[in-house]
Amino acid sequence: MKIAIIGTGIVGKTIASRLVELDYEIMMGTRNVSDKLASTAKDNYGNPPFSEWFKLNSMLKLGSFAEAAAFGELVINATNGSNSVTALILAGAKNLAGKVLIDIANPLDFSNGMPPSLLPGLNNTNSLGEEIQKTFPETMVVKTLNTMWCGLMINPNLAGNGDHVNFISGNDVKAKNKVKDILKQFGWKDENIFDLGDITGARSTESMLPIWLRIIGVTKSGAFNFKIVR
Repeated sequence: MKIAIIGTGIVGKTIASRLVELDYEIMMGTRNVSDKLASTAKDNYGNPPFSEWFKLNSMLKLGSFAEAAAFGELVINATNGSNSVTALILAGAKNLAGKVLIDIANPLDFSNGMPPSLLPGLNNTNSLGEEIQKTFPETMVVKTLNTMWCGLMINPNLAGNGDHVNFISGNDVKAKNKVKDILKQFGWKDENIFDLGDITGARSTESMLPIWLRIIGVTKSGAFNFKIVR
């Protein structure tokens, strides 16, 4: 299967590398390809510039948002949540129509420094996942993997032998099942993929970010997750 990853940050790169290992064809999408490849800036975590990483991952393709979205049979939104809708509009509604879109972004507002809050209008009674679904009604949006560090997204066994929860929500059952198949390839156990129902479930998982950020601020490690005990 061909998969498009919209976004070239640490989350997008982590997922892209794992999907290539699983024999998927991957194209990453960025706003401006030449600018991205010419940039010598390290990312927010001090990692080498994208161009250096890209050279080491020759199986990957890189294109504009629109080129990537047209390429992918399935699309993953790994952009900064404050820019997600804009990026996906640039990707093109026609290129997203009829496709499953996995949304792993969070609507974080860094305008008042750290720790960030949730963006006004995208919390409580709305969510980024819902906003994407409303903006692209012909796309099947599935929210998942947004409540954890990217290392755990693609390798849940890094914490607690993989015995922790990953939430999923979306309006289309078949789309969610398709996403669950990929999650299981990442190592997620079926019993730990917790279905919250329709896309409004994204409100609750995006609202988990304030506590997640507080925990990572105290522990200085992302190798933790939440578990439901009954």
